[in-house]
Amino acid sequence: MKRLFLTISLLTLFACKENKGGEVKKTIEKTTENKGVSVREKEVGTPPAGMVWVPGGSFTQGAYDSDNLALQHEKPAHPVHVDGFFIDINEVTNAQFKKFVEATGYLTIAEREIDWEEMKEQLPPGTPKPHDSMLRPGSLLFKGTTYTVRNMDDFYQWWEWKVGADWRHPRGAGSSIEGKDNYPVVHIAYEDALAYCKWAGRRLPTEAEWEYAAKGGQLNSKYSWGKDEEKLKTEANTWQGEFPKTNTSEDGFDRLAPVKSFSPNAFGLYDMAGNVWEWTQDWYNVNYYNELIVTGEVANPGGAAHAYNPRNPYAREKVIKGGSFLCNESYCASYRNSARMASTIDSGMEHLGFRTVATPEMLK
Repeated sequence: MKRLFLTISLLTLFACKENKGGEVKKTIEKTTENKGVSVREKEVGTPPAGMVWVPGGSFTQGAYDSDNLALQHEKPAHPVHVDGFFIDINEVTNAQFKKFVEATGYLTIAEREIDWEEMKEQLPPGTPKPHDSMLRPGSLLFKGTTYTVRNMDDFYQWWEWKVGADWRHPRGAGSSIEGKDNYPVVHIAYEDALAYCKWAGRRLPTEAEWEYAAKGGQLNSKYSWGKDEEKLKTEANTWQGEFPKTNTSEDGFDRLAPVKSFSPNAFGLYDMAGNVWEWTQDWYNVNYYNELIVTGEVANPGGAAHAYNPRNPYAREKVIKGGSFLCNESYCASYRNSARMASTIDSGMEHLGFRTVATPEMLK
């Protein structure tokens, strides 16, 4: 349903053709142990421009019981194996997305007219039609508050639907991305991300691939940089201060940051914590982890067969990973590797972007 926020009062918001790739050489495999992660290394030649090779291996996906910041849908932790893959070293940028749009003439969901007849099919029966002034192209913006929020479940206090907001105008009409080529592209719906991937010869990562890459080869790491929570302000663009009232910007940024503003993890990946949430290809299903745990180690899990979220029973949601510049310990603390949230497939937001992956087979 397009721009779910317009009628979300009955629901809950939680919350590539630039280079087809480097030469893929004959693989040479060897099994190693890297800080507790069972890794099967593959020498695959030169990665495509802007990507790195993540060697396949086994790891524990999900949150450990010792993680007191974890939400229930991050549990139970379960064993997973993923094959090796190439992944973008950072989020897709405005410059990259602009090349795609210029080459294809693509119009993102946030830029399209809203079809109420289509939207209401995925809403509870009897949902009232919003005023026509709201049924115009736009997207979700963070507006913050000037007061202390007592009810953190009432996200309407700090989010607003902004007519005219899209990837070219991230803060609405009058704003622009001029001078921000190296910022992550935002206001990207799932369909938009898929269109970019098709053009670029890439795909979105699975949730398991994304989380494995975020760990950087460190099995027991809570964060993409390791275990030390005290490094948060120097390792990720998140919210410091009282959310959503005051961001003290101790990390140097009030909202979005340019890609590569913080150190990469051990795999050479930037922004695997904070800055913007990132799409994965997995359906969000609250029962999925419980189903996996009974099967033993699962190879290359592709996510649940269908979406299921009792809090948003009419929504079709995908898993998003990584957290954003809005993440704060008092609210979601989703800058942790195991953190996950759900996002409706036809909605973009100011803090939602993506990165892509590819396999050697895709590059042949």
